[in-house]
Amino acid sequence: MDNLGLTGIVSIITAGLTIAIGSVAPAIGEGLALANALRALAQQPDKANTITRTLFVGLALVESTAIYCFVVSMILIFANPFWNYFVQNAGG
Repeated sequence: MDNLGLTGIVSIITAGLTIAIGSVAPAIGEGLALANALRALAQQPDKANTITRTLFVGLALVESTAIYCFVVSMILIFANPFWNYFVQNAGG
């Protein structure tokens, strides 16, 4: 197998692992944050505004991690600089 094929295989596997880990971990984090926020709301209903606001900010931060992983995987598949380097060198 030449370097071009190996680069393609490694890029695709890395993109798959990135999106797999990057989607599962934030989903677990969001679930835990929501569960704890609901527990806090049940114990302190008078602090609902503060808890809800903090929950939404936290969920946005956690969700941004998933979006970053998605962007990195798309870059690895469609705009990989290593891939372009090997294609230019293989083509002449």
